[in-house]
Amino acid sequence: MTEESGNSGAKIGAAGPHDADRLLEFWERAAKGVSVTDNPAGVERLLAHPTTTVLIAEADGELVGTLIAGWDGWRAHLYRLAVSPAHRRQGIATALLAEAEQRLAGVGARRLDAMVLSDNPQAHHAWEASDFHSQPQWRRWIKPVQ
Repeated sequence: MTEESGNSGAKIGAAGPHDADRLLEFWERAAKGVSVTDNPAGVERLLAHPTTTVLIAEADGELVGTLIAGWDGWRAHLYRLAVSPAHRRQGIATALLAEAEQRLAGVGARRLDAMVLSDNPQAHHAWEASDFHSQPQWRRWIKPVQ
């Protein structure tokens, strides 16, 4: 862990390979929605990816926040901004986003984009408070890989 966030006393750092099960458990209780990659193998691949960092916030040894910060060499992508309900509104999401922005700018990112569920208005407020805005002219298109 590297730095404290706001008044919460949470420390922000990068997750390691040993954090896969812990992340899955945290996302199950603190994040809205699930992903097809919400399994140990998927999270282990994520944690091993060379251009992606899973940032975690810890307070008193407890995982209280996460943010996936990915870089594909052209664009920076943010996923899974989640803060434990008991630790919300303490600056943890802001600290996670600031750390991600600093890291991604350091590798050349000029713009950040975020995946945010349409039916999660609480998350919309958090992103807007961090100077992100929705681009209604864009839609996400997906195709599952079998």
